[in-house]
Amino acid sequence: MSRVLRNCVVVLVALLWFVPTYLLLVNGLTSVHDYSGSPNWYPNSFGLFANLRAAWNTADLGPAMANSLYYSVVSSAGAVLLASLAAFAAAIMPVRRRALWFWLIYAGTLLPLQVFLRPLFLAYANTGLYDTQIGMVVIYIAIAIPFAFFVLRNFAVTLPSEVIEAARLDGASWWRLFWSIYVPLSKSAMAAAFVFQFVAVWNDLLFGITLATSRNIRPIMAALADLQGNYSNVGPPVVLAGALVVSLPTVIVFFLSQRFFVSSLKLNV
Repeated sequence: MSRVLRNCVVVLVALLWFVPTYLLLVNGLTSVHDYSGSPNWYPNSFGLFANLRAAWNTADLGPAMANSLYYSVVSSAGAVLLASLAAFAAAIMPVRRRALWFWLIYAGTLLPLQVFLRPLFLAYANTGLYDTQIGMVVIYIAIAIPFAFFVLRNFAVTLPSEVIEAARLDGASWWRLFWSIYVPLSKSAMAAAFVFQFVAVWNDLLFGITLATSRNIRPIMAALADLQGNYSNVGPPVVLAGALVVSLPTVIVFFLSQRFFVSSLKLNV
């Protein structure tokens, strides 16, 4: 009985979760000329390709998607690498005050991003990082490290200490231990952390509209927000069609890395 009830709850939550996606699909398919101004619950015309073409040309989504792909891949990979080094040091190496180092790095996830937005903007303006690709990569790496460190550190503490002790007795250096033992054993956790950070960076709007203004620098969500600013000109179906196309990369990345993602969840459980 409990299993049936649990399955019913899961199905209900899944249906509720799917409602916004369904409305996005239906209204993105609707032609601008046939859109009444109220959300449609079923398609009454087909204007998807015209909507996509209008969104693509109006908001210049191509360069923005290339920028976001660059930011997401480079900053996520950099954050996972740095977080794995920090997790290895904090969980495996014999450092003092491990709890202090953990909370010092993990505290980066506890503060709202808006708290340091103004000083960050001023620092970027004074150092020449404002409206540059390297500046966007730097901030995305910085905000991604704490959560990636949390995931990798929790995985690192589950590694058998006998493996580490045996490698040390055989004369392996800490660097050799990291690359030859820790990294291969942590591939699933690293892949899961990469997927989390890829999605977070791809969906970022706050830093995209604060630290970048040029069309060749801004990420995809800033471009989509610009399309929303032209709301009265292009119409809601065009905006929704643009939202559909910019959502596809995160869905593709999730399905491509699903095996690593599920494997990491099983290991942590």
